[in-house]
Amino acid sequence: MEKYKDIEKSIIKKYRKEIWSKFVASVKEYELIKENDKIMVCISGGKDSFLLAKCIQELIRHGKFKFEAHFVVMNPGYKDINKELIESNAKLLNIPIEMFDSDIFEVVDNISKDSPCYLCARMRRGFLYSKAKELGCNKIALGHHFDDVIETTLLSMFYGAELKTMMPKLHSTNFEGLELIRPLYLVKEEDIISWAKFNELKFLNCACKFTEKNSNDFENSSKRKEIKQLIKDLKKINKNVDHNIFKSLDNVNLNCILGTTKNGEKKSFLDEYE
Repeated sequence: MEKYKDIEKSIIKKYRKEIWSKFVASVKEYELIKENDKIMVCISGGKDSFLLAKCIQELIRHGKFKFEAHFVVMNPGYKDINKELIESNAKLLNIPIEMFDSDIFEVVDNISKDSPCYLCARMRRGFLYSKAKELGCNKIALGHHFDDVIETTLLSMFYGAELKTMMPKLHSTNFEGLELIRPLYLVKEEDIISWAKFNELKFLNCACKFTEKNSNDFENSSKRKEIKQLIKDLKKINKNVDHNIFKSLDNVNLNCILGTTKNGEKKSFLDEYE
């Protein structure tokens, strides 16, 4: 049996509870994928996006309705060794990728040395939306997972003074007719890591020019890494703290909120206070 078949089997069998069932639950609960959708699955080269691609393939194979998927890799300026790793993993996993080039790393390195990640993310999103339009897709699938959701929530609170989170799906504001979806929304990162190790897979981490040149500074100053460590420490006290943070986002008591904002309109609890 070819290795990719064993890897597929591991998703459905060994990691059925931790990965497959949660992937399917995300798709169903948040209505992420519907019949006749044409989805561009974005592969960055990391463990999350490659797992997402395999789950999408399995859903096409075993799902109850038909939809299309295009597996796309944007090359923002990877070194040859990193590009080759992505291509070899795609071949190993039997994922038919389409790779297209951009010069994002070069641009970001030249004009945004102090806060490269923000600009890089915005530019990536623009290129990906344009590619999806070119392919005639109506949805873009990204590999964000459960931990990304709760980390984003705490980052917004601690550094943005705002209570908001990473949504399971949202409409594009600049590209009409396109929707972004996150099918790994309920899957925990520790289970993705376990799946990769079990199958002896090595994936690409962030490989931009900034982090390669300033790896120590980046690691020490990364706010997301700081939040990851905080959650890890809190779980030593309360093992369910990550679940509770996530669940609180689906259990907001508006009677006990000082103010809200929707579509740019701000409201205070005083507006309805008698």
